[in-house]
Amino acid sequence: MIQTDVVIIGSGIGGLSCAALLARYGFDVIVCESHSIPGGAAHGFTRNGFKFDSGPSLYSGLSSSPSPNPLRQVLDAIGEDVQWATYDTWGCCLPSGDFDTSVGADQFCQVLQRLRGESAVAQWRELQRIMTPLAKAAVAIPPAAIRFDWGAMITMGQFMPSLAMQIGNVAKLTGPFSQIMDGVIQDPFIQNWLDLLCFLLSGLPANGTIAAEVAFMFAEWYKPGVVLDYPVGGSGAIVNALVRGLEKRGGKLILGDRVEKIIVNNNTAVGVYLRSGKEIKASQAVISNASVWDTLKLIPHEVLPQRFREQRQATPECDSFMHLHLGIDAQDIRSDLACHYIVVNDWQRGVAAPQNVVLVSIPSVIDPSLAPPGKHVIHAYTPGNEPYSLWSGMNRNSQEYAQQKQARAEVMWQALQRIIPDIRDRCEVTMVGTPLTHERFLSRHRGSYGPAIRAGKGIFPGGTTPVRGLLCCGDSTFPGIGLPAVAASGMMAANTLASVQQHLQMLKDIRLSNK
Repeated sequence: MIQTDVVIIGSGIGGLSCAALLARYGFDVIVCESHSIPGGAAHGFTRNGFKFDSGPSLYSGLSSSPSPNPLRQVLDAIGEDVQWATYDTWGCCLPSGDFDTSVGADQFCQVLQRLRGESAVAQWRELQRIMTPLAKAAVAIPPAAIRFDWGAMITMGQFMPSLAMQIGNVAKLTGPFSQIMDGVIQDPFIQNWLDLLCFLLSGLPANGTIAAEVAFMFAEWYKPGVVLDYPVGGSGAIVNALVRGLEKRGGKLILGDRVEKIIVNNNTAVGVYLRSGKEIKASQAVISNASVWDTLKLIPHEVLPQRFREQRQATPECDSFMHLHLGIDAQDIRSDLACHYIVVNDWQRGVAAPQNVVLVSIPSVIDPSLAPPGKHVIHAYTPGNEPYSLWSGMNRNSQEYAQQKQARAEVMWQALQRIIPDIRDRCEVTMVGTPLTHERFLSRHRGSYGPAIRAGKGIFPGGTTPVRGLLCCGDSTFPGIGLPAVAASGMMAANTLASVQQHLQMLKDIRLSNK
């Protein structure tokens, strides 16, 4: 039997953020990961000299500090960093045409002027005007100040004057973004564009995305001098930084050993059983970075109130992914390749329709270390719009599975051909991932992108449970899909176990507070 203060289930960015911060706070921490590589959906892997990202590909607010991005705040708190490559432009391949666009206050207006005319520009400018105070309200209380106990009155209290200045806007942030957008935007292209951005933020269109998420994006993307970031070495570099922050303070990471059960005594989580037969006892807490559905499978059935279990089990889920990882020959390739592209096939079908949106990342454009000389690494994927039902029960070793992989990958090949017409002839490494791949390697329930909780129809539950000493973090606890949301959830769980004094000192150290 192994003894520790806190055991964390899963080494996704949420779990690692929580673990590294707990180690900073002085806790003895063990992270248990079923995969052989840490990082969850953010892990990186190498094939034939090409270094691939398994998941996220678009980053912002990470190359400068202080920053409203919770992941930047975690890195600051644990004294770790990553080398960042910065850029500001990505490509769009839309039904209305192909163009490049940039983050920042003005460039999108130039695109609108060319595609839609002066009226569209005026509508966008009005939306920017309305979103400016909402963006300030969205970042008035940093997630780093939040905890799930009485201490929140103190740690969050110091930010209340800033929030009070925005109090008239706070209520607007809790509803769907469509309520703000619909009163301002009549141009169908902008409506579709905002639906697309919302889908990338939350897995839902504007009528299901909480306005606070979009306000945070406006605070980040549409301000003067803003850049996008990419971690040199790929997403695995972020994972490595968090692991360093954990291990340099004595924390441990166990790989390749799945948690089979959370041990609960007298309605208190006291440890976990691993598939290998090991038992880890935790004197302070067990924290699950697994999804809401996967966490329920680990808790003894008789422990949870039936109503709680049924409510959490009924959490709506986003669809899954198709992935296409390619290593290609870049000889004589077009010289103006962007790092990222968004491809939309048909606005009328809706942005969440299966295979209608494809994202393309070519990070070796700005980080040549990811590929051998004269090569590029590519990750194309359908972001949360691949139905699991098409794959459920399928044998991964069958001919049927192989044929379906080929057929369902075709939309990604076609998207890539809009960018690199001879892409199929350039490939040296080709890998296709499916919802079953996502489910198997990331231990994700039905390969899901995460919860699809619609604004105004439900709220994310936070990190607490009816079991004492059992907390949760990750994409099932905090609004938003991607690194900022899960890093925020990890911080909140860690802060809840720390003393208020430790928490206040951390906020001071990362320059969010002077108190």
